[in-house]
Amino acid sequence: MSANKPKISATRTWWRKIKQQPYIRAVILSVIALFMYGLMLDNVIPEQLTVNLSEPAERDIRAPITVEDRAATLQRQEEAVNSIESQTKHNTSYEEDRVQQVNDIFSVIDQARSGNDSSDEENEEDVLSIDEKIELVREDYSATTNADLSDESIEALLNASDFQFQSGLDTAINSVHEAMSQQIRVGQLQDAKREAREQVEEVSSLAQDVRNAVIDIIDLAIVFNVTIDPDATQRLKQEAADSVEPVLIREGELIVKAGEIVTHQMYEQLRLVGLLDDTAIVYPYIGLALFVALLTGMLSYFLNDSNTTVATNNSHLLMFSIVFMVILILMKLYSYLEGMLNIPGIGYAVPAAAGAMLLTLLLQPKIAIVTSFLFAVIGSVFYSYDSSSIFTFTYGFYILVSCLTAIYFLNSTNKATRILRAGFYVTCANVLAVLALLLMKSIQLNGVELGWHFTAAFLSAFIASVLTIGLLPFIETGFGVLSVTRLIELSNPNHPLLRKILTEAPGTYHHSVVVGNLAEAACEVLGENGLLARVGSYYHDLGKTRRPHFFIENQMRGENPHDKISPQLSKTIIISHPQDGGDLLRQHKMPKEIVDIAEQHHGTSLLKFFYHKANQHSEQDLPESHFRYPGPKPQTKVTSIISIADSVEAAVRSMQKPTPDKIATLVDKIIKDKLEDGQFDESDLTLRELNEIKLSMCETLNGTFHQRIEYPEEVTKGDKR
Repeated sequence: MSANKPKISATRTWWRKIKQQPYIRAVILSVIALFMYGLMLDNVIPEQLTVNLSEPAERDIRAPITVEDRAATLQRQEEAVNSIESQTKHNTSYEEDRVQQVNDIFSVIDQARSGNDSSDEENEEDVLSIDEKIELVREDYSATTNADLSDESIEALLNASDFQFQSGLDTAINSVHEAMSQQIRVGQLQDAKREAREQVEEVSSLAQDVRNAVIDIIDLAIVFNVTIDPDATQRLKQEAADSVEPVLIREGELIVKAGEIVTHQMYEQLRLVGLLDDTAIVYPYIGLALFVALLTGMLSYFLNDSNTTVATNNSHLLMFSIVFMVILILMKLYSYLEGMLNIPGIGYAVPAAAGAMLLTLLLQPKIAIVTSFLFAVIGSVFYSYDSSSIFTFTYGFYILVSCLTAIYFLNSTNKATRILRAGFYVTCANVLAVLALLLMKSIQLNGVELGWHFTAAFLSAFIASVLTIGLLPFIETGFGVLSVTRLIELSNPNHPLLRKILTEAPGTYHHSVVVGNLAEAACEVLGENGLLARVGSYYHDLGKTRRPHFFIENQMRGENPHDKISPQLSKTIIISHPQDGGDLLRQHKMPKEIVDIAEQHHGTSLLKFFYHKANQHSEQDLPESHFRYPGPKPQTKVTSIISIADSVEAAVRSMQKPTPDKIATLVDKIIKDKLEDGQFDESDLTLRELNEIKLSMCETLNGTFHQRIEYPEEVTKGDKR
């Protein structure tokens, strides 16, 4: 045993040195994040299957995620594009061009015709023959119109009268204009020409040869005027491709039915959703990492911002992380049971409320509430068996209701039976939550299944209560946490140290009880831990039990031993009691908060009575520092309040016929003296809070030292007075 003690001591020393290092906090939070990631990983990543082409599937296979089937999308886009016909346009400019061509042909022929009108005999030798004129016409209109008329048509127009020529021109222009004003496609060109010929044939005023010439001209002039519009065609094809919705393999969609032969298309879909061994989808891993980082960041921010020891004490942060991870392990195990066992509602037996109970008792209800929401969110992931959804909010809601109920009923009372009481209410809340969820789902359950669900709800609360009762003492002892349960145990009058005070220093015991009443009321006004103030007050003067008769409240016979000793010795005895009390408390493994109250409740205040008494017997003034308590000054508001209550109770107890005005004046003076002496410099008390403390203590003292009725003495018949 003795050989192991140095090793244990060295280990503790090493832990004390590193536990408050900033990087330890980061390490603990990182471990929490990795732990959450590892537990949720199998609920998020797609399941890997061994599937072979052209073989039947062993079971139904559904898509675990939503992905786009790009090949199918491209195929649909191609079909949509191919369904678009080439777009055409009506070229209206063709009409003017073709009419102008007709005009040009007739104009060329008309110029040749003008040569026949010369009646001058002298110029008869210059008159051209008909063949020469035909050749001249061909040369002229070939250069301008690129038309190819027959010799008969040209000759007919050359020999026609002016009336016939003009009528032929008008008929040709009208026919071409009417035909070209309509849409003429390639396959409709001959029909358009035929209709134009028929119109010309109906013009009876034209000679047959002129009519034939006009038909020959319009045959050349009429062309198709509807052509392909490449821009419009391309635009419509692009719009058709863009209008095709992506082909999605949606989460939960049935890809292969059990017994169905796996086709190439099915196999490709399985590959896309990541269900084949030869594929690896990283998105779920990245998404889960971001999800865990978000949860860890929120948790870290709240813990650092909370006004609890978790924000500053890495040991308590480690305690929080252990409780947090233990509950996550339990939720994970129960989610496996839900999937493995064919028992209706077995998953509702998860004792998630144990985490809320432990954190409420060990730390603070606000931390427990935030953690409960995390339990609900993570639990909804654990209980997600259907690949169509990552979260199962049914179980998330159930866990949240269970945890919040436990927190509320634990925080509403400080009775020793509050854990069992909270467990009862958690049972009621669990049953109601299960019933509500089943009714909302419209599930038809028989009596046996309903009984299983309610039994699971009861087991959840029962196991949570048992776990809380069983784990609480170990956690409190291992991490030095001063919980409400521990404070209630320490307030028991049968505690050995309280019995010691009561039997050895009864006056001090009574004084401590009154100080506890004053301090608790003042702390509750400020929102501080009133129960800690009461219990700390009970033990704050434990050091007086070493020399109880040197303190006035224990001098029952009126003899004061300080009258027989020097002021310096009296000072030494008096100022030693805070340190003596701290030593005794440490010997009994009392919580650090109680030890600090005992050592700090006098701070560095001055023993005025013995200081002035010593100066009366000294030839020169003694320094005040020799008659001050060693300190330290109160480090917390609770300790400062106990310090005020300690001084106030002693002063009011010695007051003759206390009245409300006298009490208020005295309390005000004590607080001002301590403030001016700097006793509150390290506890962050504000002037407003000091005023609230004063009002609270005056109210409590007025109720304790109220004026009583003086009853007259009973006069007997034989009394002659």
